[in-house]
Amino acid sequence: MIPQNRSSEKKVNQDELKKQVAEAALEYVESGSIIGVGTGSTANHFIDSLAKIKGRIDGTVASSVVSAERLKSHGIPVMDLNQAGQLSLYVDGADETNEFLQLIKGGGGALTREKIVAAASDTFVCICDESKLVKVLGTFPLPVEVVPMAQSYVARELVRIGGRPELRQGFTTDNGNIILDVKGLEIMQARQLESQLNDIAGVVTVGIFANRPADVLLLGTAAGVDTRKVA
Repeated sequence: MIPQNRSSEKKVNQDELKKQVAEAALEYVESGSIIGVGTGSTANHFIDSLAKIKGRIDGTVASSVVSAERLKSHGIPVMDLNQAGQLSLYVDGADETNEFLQLIKGGGGALTREKIVAAASDTFVCICDESKLVKVLGTFPLPVEVVPMAQSYVARELVRIGGRPELRQGFTTDNGNIILDVKGLEIMQARQLESQLNDIAGVVTVGIFANRPADVLLLGTAAGVDTRKVA
């Protein structure tokens, strides 16, 4: 008999791995702290897990409107970063990670706020399943947030460095900008490329998290959580 619905089974298994690392991230939550919370499917599992210990923390800073609403639905206080100040912890997922804990993020479109919250946090814990670990970043299209009037100019600059930018149709960021998803890049020097792209006029930020990588990577595997740290 031919097994049915294999893609559905794979999705369920991947979802279990995301739940696994979301639970593991709770160990990094300090009592009485204000923590940053990311955006995306894995971050959603962390939010749901955080609800179980919400009495231990003073509040959260969300990297997107969507995450803020999910946090509030659990009765978890959401604060403005200007009010919260420096954060002890930021927990978020990633679209890709390499062995140096450099990331590609922004599949959910919240890359700018995610980068800000990560920069304002003492420890960045990245949670994802093992499929996100790659040798070279760039298979996942690189998101670049762009001021709308600069779309054509930025796209030409991205083509000039070898990328194939595509406008994310029907999407506007929480900041009122557009996103160009760039295919065809093999990102060998992540820090340099991050800085180079950020210097293009009209670019708000780029979804490479290399100048501020994750400090801890919790990787969900069939054998359990694989914890990795920056050497």
